[in-house]
Amino acid sequence: MTKKLNDKRVMRTKRLIRDTLTELMEQKGFDAITVKDITDKAMINRGTFYLHYQDKYDLLEKSEAEFFSSLEQIVRDLNPQVAISLTSQNEPFPVIVKLFDYFQETAPFLKALLGPKGDPKFQVKLKEMIKTLMRQVLLSQVNQEDLLVPEEFLLSYISSAHVGVVQYWLETGMQKSSEEMTLILAKMTLLGPGHATGLLK
Repeated sequence: MTKKLNDKRVMRTKRLIRDTLTELMEQKGFDAITVKDITDKAMINRGTFYLHYQDKYDLLEKSEAEFFSSLEQIVRDLNPQVAISLTSQNEPFPVIVKLFDYFQETAPFLKALLGPKGDPKFQVKLKEMIKTLMRQVLLSQVNQEDLLVPEEFLLSYISSAHVGVVQYWLETGMQKSSEEMTLILAKMTLLGPGHATGLLK
């Protein structure tokens, strides 16, 4: 019982520190933040901070690693055939709905990281993760000879487009629901801009 209480306390403290980092990144940018800024704003002592993190870089790295770990857990059940079938019926794919739900849950942190005062390396990592995912679940379903463009160009296009769509959704206050965003992204990814604009029927 005591261990559970301690674990919950640790989780709450880590969440507080991460949320404080998020607020400060939005306000002054990561480079300008000091550990003292974080402890003062979170109203914790420096010893508490150093109990969990070596410095602000360790805090950022571990927070990002936790984000990517959760992302990987969600997308591991991604099945492209099911996604294509549901999209063609104008039905959102549940795995991607869960993904947007997670983006919504972590929106302040994600928005801060992808913003102009965040971590430029985070966007690169996110794009690389999308490329790996697309290579595993989408390109593994097709013959290389059937590709109309070189694979790396296609993956670069898809990953940049995905990150751009998520950024725009966050910046505009997430007015579309997770289900709506799933369909929007799926139609653009699986059917292409030509179909999305109505140019191709």
